[in-house]
Amino acid sequence: MPALTRAEAQTRARLLDVRSYSVHLDLTGGDEAFHSDTVVRFGAEPGSETFAEIRPARLRRALLNGRELDPASLRDGRLPLPALAADNELRVEADMPYSRTGEGLHRFTDPADGEAYVASQCAPDDAPRLFACFDQPDLKAPIEFSVSAPPHWTVLGNVAGERDEDGRWRFAPTAPISTYLAAVVAGPLHSVRTEHDGIPLGVHCRRSLAPYLEAEEILEITRRAFDRYHELFEDRYPFGKYDQVFVPELNFGAMENPGCVTFRDEFLFRSAVTDVERETRAVVIAHEMAHMWFGNLVTMRWWDDLWLNESFAEYMGYRVVTETTRFTTAWTGFTIARKPGGYDADQRRSTHPVAAEGIDDTAAAQTNFDGISYSKGASVLRQLVAWLGDEAFFAGINAYFAEHRFGNATMADLLDALTAASGRDVHDWAERWLRTSGVDTLRLELTEGEDGTTAAATVVHTGTPGDPSALRPHRITAATYDLVDAGEDGRRLRLRERFAIDLPADADADGTARVPLERLAGASRPDLIVLDDGDLSYAKLRLDERSRRAAAEALSTIEDGLTRAVIWDTARDMVRDGELPAAEFLALVEAHLPAEPDVSVVEAVLAFGRRQAADRYTTPAARPAALAALAGACRKILGRTADGSAPALRLAAVRELIRCAETPEALAELREWLRDQRVPGGPALDPDLRWSVLAQLCAHGAAGESDIGAEVARDPSATGQEGAARCRAALPDPAAKEEAWRRLFTDGALSNRLLTATAQGFWRPAQADLTAGFVERYFADVPSAGERGPAVARALGRELFPAHAATPATVRAAEECLARTDLTTPLRRALDDELDDLRRALRVRGG
Repeated sequence: MPALTRAEAQTRARLLDVRSYSVHLDLTGGDEAFHSDTVVRFGAEPGSETFAEIRPARLRRALLNGRELDPASLRDGRLPLPALAADNELRVEADMPYSRTGEGLHRFTDPADGEAYVASQCAPDDAPRLFACFDQPDLKAPIEFSVSAPPHWTVLGNVAGERDEDGRWRFAPTAPISTYLAAVVAGPLHSVRTEHDGIPLGVHCRRSLAPYLEAEEILEITRRAFDRYHELFEDRYPFGKYDQVFVPELNFGAMENPGCVTFRDEFLFRSAVTDVERETRAVVIAHEMAHMWFGNLVTMRWWDDLWLNESFAEYMGYRVVTETTRFTTAWTGFTIARKPGGYDADQRRSTHPVAAEGIDDTAAAQTNFDGISYSKGASVLRQLVAWLGDEAFFAGINAYFAEHRFGNATMADLLDALTAASGRDVHDWAERWLRTSGVDTLRLELTEGEDGTTAAATVVHTGTPGDPSALRPHRITAATYDLVDAGEDGRRLRLRERFAIDLPADADADGTARVPLERLAGASRPDLIVLDDGDLSYAKLRLDERSRRAAAEALSTIEDGLTRAVIWDTARDMVRDGELPAAEFLALVEAHLPAEPDVSVVEAVLAFGRRQAADRYTTPAARPAALAALAGACRKILGRTADGSAPALRLAAVRELIRCAETPEALAELREWLRDQRVPGGPALDPDLRWSVLAQLCAHGAAGESDIGAEVARDPSATGQEGAARCRAALPDPAAKEEAWRRLFTDGALSNRLLTATAQGFWRPAQADLTAGFVERYFADVPSAGERGPAVARALGRELFPAHAATPATVRAAEECLARTDLTTPLRRALDDELDDLRRALRVRGG
């Protein structure tokens, strides 16, 4: 099906006034297909022509104003509609295939009990996999569903529904919504229902996950988030009831369907988790709720304003969770774990402005669900609020909602509202922040006097390499620290002061802005100075040499967790830029991570240390020493937490210690843990830890098919099936690799989640010799993935990319693949991003 272009959408929006959809789905016809009957009523310019979209297995019948349309006229998912009248009725009857890739109406059979479930995913352009429609954001209309389903199933939709006497579920028409927000979920669901502030609430999951639902925790976060949004927004929640449904094999983390939000059911924890996972779940709950206003009540006109949905929801999610729940340090997690994805994306060739331009079709739109639209956008909004202030910001937001309620809007509409509310030129600010790509760098230059005081201090502000003139204004805080004696514990960094700095975007002829800090002049020289100490802006930071030495000596003694996260993130970025050797970063990990109390920092630093510093930025010869350094840090954490005082830190250390185990001694230790079903001193080996241990043993030939089979018998769940797929792909056996490859590149052999799990298990840095021949095969075979749809293209383009093979030969093979003209847009974007990261790894290695 060809991607809908912006020009086609604009033409269709001028011609049509879509008034209503009436859709009946029959889910009783087996596990391969369902029946979809649609009636669309719409106005049009008389005599004009257009098309509707539908992607059926079989188009049974189509009538336009009572006139039969030839089913053979359907081409590439487009049904021509000629000779339109002023008032029109389109009727379409079709058999539709169930999806196994999370696109359209996805069907899943639970291996734990054999029960089947279906859940829709219509965004960004998959609504035609569910019903005939005009699938673009600015043709909003009420949608009325009815559903025939097996008698023991519950059916949920955007609005409340009831089963009538003939067994059919009927739902009232929705408020006007875009087609990508239509939702149907069905199956023998386990449900918990309640009410809050007049809003009916429900949380739902498949029956086998009922013991893990934690409904009260989820509902308490939901209640708190609703209360806060109702304080901030003048419009109350506008969509009636509010169901949150945890569904299997969802491609996104969650989807903001009004009244029926879907979440991937990995957010229901079958095994022990740290508070990082619970905090993430809380943020996602608040993020999706924010979409009820940002995206659902007021919807972007076209996909280049995706940021109006995602950047706002990301910002509000973290803000509301920080303000209303026990997760008061959620912004620290954002800084250390979420925001780096924005920095990484913004330094690739595929970077784009937050408010993207040139999104000419829906295929291009799919590629912009990335770290820029989410975490960079949230960071930019945080900076905007710092500049405007809360009162003006929310006054503008509420005016924007009031003006465009149940309609569509653009960036210009929002900026007009913010400008009117604040009296400031938000348009100029937006041109610098939202219409440009790349990231500024802030560093400090200091001159020290003979008496040890600071003679002069200057913030040096540079723009994106290659575009130095595109500076952005920043409002930040800075913090100064002194090293003080702490007795037997050595020296610690003590906060001296924090102060605000405004950095205008006024560049010199060389594209650099220099802002003197008079506040530091004449004062004793601080040992550590941290710019953007509160992480209020979006910029790369660099420490001066004395500050680097102080951080290396006493980073873990800084009291503020957000400041520590900012410094760790700076170190991470310096490794990526080749300014800090990976070995020095790992030495910092060994020295300071064992004393880090914030689990989000520990998890993020260990993950970067292994996946990037050790596996990508370190040569194969030096990799064992890098893993040993990480393992050493993990063992120190285990030693510090042996008294049971910090089980979350202990769990984080055990998880990473498992992944670092490659020596015979370390693998034997894992075998002992598996035998004893626990780590000495805890934790017990729950299903997630057991699968992690088994995957590592399998990858190094210390376990095999019999062990995998025994573990599947012990854990027959969907998660167990994914764990088994990961383990089988990891086996160091040529036949196992061939079988995994066959399944990966056979259309329909694996669901989206099993495909991803198999891809994740395939490459292992320690198996480089075994898998060397597959690197060239990958670039020969992966172009076919694009024909299997965006979800498969992303999975094979990212998860199966041979990222460990940072060699010139791999770079050349990737470049040759990308030179092909037959790659689909999602696959091309995935490969291009991975190639960018591969080139970076090669540069950092010095290759």
